Amino acid sequence: MKKLIDVYPYRIVEDEVEFLIFRRSSKKIYAGQWRMIGGKVKSDESRWQAGLRELKEETGLTPDLYWSVPSVNQFYEHKTDKVHTIPAFAAQLTAEINVVLDEEHTEFKWISAIDVDHYIKWPEQRRLIRLIEQLSVKKNNEILPEWIIEI
Repeated sequence: MKKLIDVYPYRIVEDEVEFLIFRRSSKKIYAGQWRMIGGKVKSDESRWQAGLRELKEETGLTPDLYWSVPSVNQFYEHKTDKVHTIPAFAAQLTAEINVVLDEEHTEFKWISAIDVDHYIKWPEQRRLIRLIEQLSVKKNNEILPEWIIEI
C-alpha cells in the first residue's frame, strides 16, 4: 500500500494561527478543492522527510518549526478497499514569506481555523487543523518537545 503524508503549514500573526491552504489544479486529483499539502512517501525516505520534501516542492518553503501532530488523518477508500492512516505534520512558517506554487495548485490563501469549514471538505483534515491551532497558540503552547523534528 502507498504511504501518504499530510502537512499543515501555518503562521502565527498577533497571537492568531493562520493556515496556508491551496486550490488544486484542474489536472490533479481533488481538482478545484482547497487542501493542505499531501503527498506520497518515496522508498528512500521517512514519512517526516517526505513531508518536508512536499512542503518545499509545493511552496518553495522551509519551516521555522516542524513537528509531528499527535494524531493521524484516517479514512476508508472504497475504490481500493483500503483504510489509509496518514501521519500529519505541522510546519510553522515565518509570518512574512513568499509562497511559490508548483503545477499542482492554482492559488493559495491564509485562513483561520474558524473559517476552515468554508474551505476544507474532509472532516479529518478540519479536525487536524483545529488540533494544530489548539496546540500552537502562544498563550497555550502545548507542543511537546518529543513531537518537534529537528531539521
